[in-house]
Amino acid sequence: MSPDDAPRYIGESVTRLEDRRLLRGEGRFIDDVRLPDMAAMAVLRSALPHARIRSIDFAAALALDGVIDAFRAADLPAYFVDGQPRIPLRLAPFKGFERFLQTPLADSKVRYVGEPVAVVVAENRYVAEDALARIAVDYEPLPPIATLDRAAAGDVLIHDAAGENLATFYRVGRGDIDAAFRNAEYTRRECFRTNRHAACPLETRGLIGDYTREAGPLLLWGAVKVTYFNRRHLAAAFGLPEHAVELIEVDVGGGFGGRGELYPEDYLVPIASRRAGRPVKWIEDRREHLMAANHSREVECDLEIAATKHGRILALRGTVRGDMGAYIRTNGGVVPSKVAQFLPGPYRVPAFACDVAALITNKTPVGTFRGPGRFEANFCRERLIDMMAADLGLDPAEVRRANLMTPAELPYRIGELVPGDADATLDAGDYPAALERLLAEIDYPGWQRRQGEIVDGRLLGLGLACFIESSAAGPPETARITVSPDGAIEIRTGASSLGQGLETGLAQICAEMLGTSMDGIAVLHGTTSLLPAGGGTFHSRNTVMAGNAVRVAAEALRDRCVELAALRWNADAASLAWGVGGVRRGKEILSLADIAAFATSRAQTLSADGAFSNQGKVSWSYGAHAALVAVDPETGGVEVLRYVLTEEIGRALNPAMVRGQAIGGMVQGLGGALLDHLVYDDEAQLMTTSLADYLVPISTSVPQVEAIAVQDFPSRLNPMGFKGAGEGGIVAVAGAIGNAVAHALRRYGVEITQLPLSPAYLRGLLREKGF
Repeated sequence: MSPDDAPRYIGESVTRLEDRRLLRGEGRFIDDVRLPDMAAMAVLRSALPHARIRSIDFAAALALDGVIDAFRAADLPAYFVDGQPRIPLRLAPFKGFERFLQTPLADSKVRYVGEPVAVVVAENRYVAEDALARIAVDYEPLPPIATLDRAAAGDVLIHDAAGENLATFYRVGRGDIDAAFRNAEYTRRECFRTNRHAACPLETRGLIGDYTREAGPLLLWGAVKVTYFNRRHLAAAFGLPEHAVELIEVDVGGGFGGRGELYPEDYLVPIASRRAGRPVKWIEDRREHLMAANHSREVECDLEIAATKHGRILALRGTVRGDMGAYIRTNGGVVPSKVAQFLPGPYRVPAFACDVAALITNKTPVGTFRGPGRFEANFCRERLIDMMAADLGLDPAEVRRANLMTPAELPYRIGELVPGDADATLDAGDYPAALERLLAEIDYPGWQRRQGEIVDGRLLGLGLACFIESSAAGPPETARITVSPDGAIEIRTGASSLGQGLETGLAQICAEMLGTSMDGIAVLHGTTSLLPAGGGTFHSRNTVMAGNAVRVAAEALRDRCVELAALRWNADAASLAWGVGGVRRGKEILSLADIAAFATSRAQTLSADGAFSNQGKVSWSYGAHAALVAVDPETGGVEVLRYVLTEEIGRALNPAMVRGQAIGGMVQGLGGALLDHLVYDDEAQLMTTSLADYLVPISTSVPQVEAIAVQDFPSRLNPMGFKGAGEGGIVAVAGAIGNAVAHALRRYGVEITQLPLSPAYLRGLLREKGF
């Protein structure tokens, strides 16, 4: 086989390897795992948002046949090194957050509906759930805080020792903001609000723990996302060496940022197993998920723009207030901080200033959800740009053309818009080109002529939004490639899979680098016994970080093959060369299988390790979205007729998977813009605890979507040129949809300033205008 005959996989729409297993019903999800003598765990959750716990009585629950154990916070300290641990911060550990960390079980006080109060272990889940109803908890209710304004007032403290409900406050900016506003020909200020919602994956969370001996091992099935980080902190909490704790991944039915962080249950399941002396399973029901898994997105942004009369942006300034819920969870600080960082977006904004406040309320704690902070920031900024264009009588596309940074202005150092991230720099690109590609694709002049057109009683509207998106942050990623004497290839990776095609992507890279077929490649992932360390899966990092780690391992493996071939042939290694699928000497070739067999004969293994670090620098993708909607002014109903997006991703590893990520993200963003809404009443009671109340998109509501991956600017930060492609499909959806709805309803003088754009909200706006 000549080099020209080498199989090409990178850049090809290869069918996903995972699909063979999943489509045959051979997937193994957490509830499919069965261990001998396994018991079931259920969690008693607070029904009150704010109350002191006077007493907990287990007598009636323990008397129920089939109940094995029940425990509360007072029973936990003996199982930990230093009493109940506080669940640690993984990202955005801003000053002040340390005062608001959560423990696995509420001790003297509950602070949100759904907070774990006690645990029951029983022979099966039915008995465990029945036992929960028999636990008697005596509460002393306290005044709840359900709004940011109440939290800021500070007249009721959620964490008494903290002395305030302000978790952190900081100020960031660049340029002379005062001079920009003082000299501006145009200014406008608006307050925007984004809705609290959740990742809500198809499969809820679940764990199985086996921790029957005090010295370990502690085995935890169902881990995902950041398994090595979680292992490190669980080991520290239980006083175990890391090697005595193993987190085991199975198939996962979606994550989207909400799944895989450390939660109270990650500690409670092992304790339940330790106390019961047998494996214990916990599976979350949908009501629990909506109450207890991380919420996200609830942000208030008071934003002001300064510009010339021709629409040139001079400055932006604002205040971002984030509702963090009752505790600061592992990555919750990312949400408000990234709103501030992404407010300037891809535009030339010489002066920028933003105050950021994270406030504690009696709601479920916050974490990240696909495109954290970006989704919110893009909605606020893109709406304000359209408002400015309307005020100045300018075309929205022309305003964006005039303000998008050009290739000559990039790379661009954005300034320390997140404390501690002083070197954040937008890398090379052509932001206007991505917009032009979008405008051409939708026939912008034709769409624009339809603004406000009435069709079958509905008003049409076109909305645009531009975005930037960072990717591939975090620790280095690792990989190991091993070849067996029969030619089978195994890849081990420190990354984990949430259904995004990790196995396929890494196999594509390995197969092309080694000049072999993908058919004989197996990818093992997400289990902490596979490799000494790993980074995990978040921030659209798998293809960039894990992909390049596999590349490094493959290059090292090729070098190792040449060394072994030199021994096998008794030749000078310099006279040999790597060829397609093996080592060549003239017309002779030693295949990977031959070399692996030779290594085995010498009591060695043909393998190589690889690691990749981006040295703290992230890649930046960018693009633009356009939405054509029809709005019924009588009902407030919104239908998205067509949606087009462009995204510069550097280099597509698998175009079909990239397109799937973009369309999936867009549909998820559609839910966030129109449907998803976790609603609390004035007493901080969650009102949306089932999918009958909490609405998400369904297949019949998905519009015509065109996702265009642009590959004109490969990343310079990794040899393969990849940029993250998991979040560009979602981050600008609310901005585009919000602008489209605003244009459709312009004749009524309606302005869109909050999400979701539900029929009730839109009808309320129209009623205010007398319609």
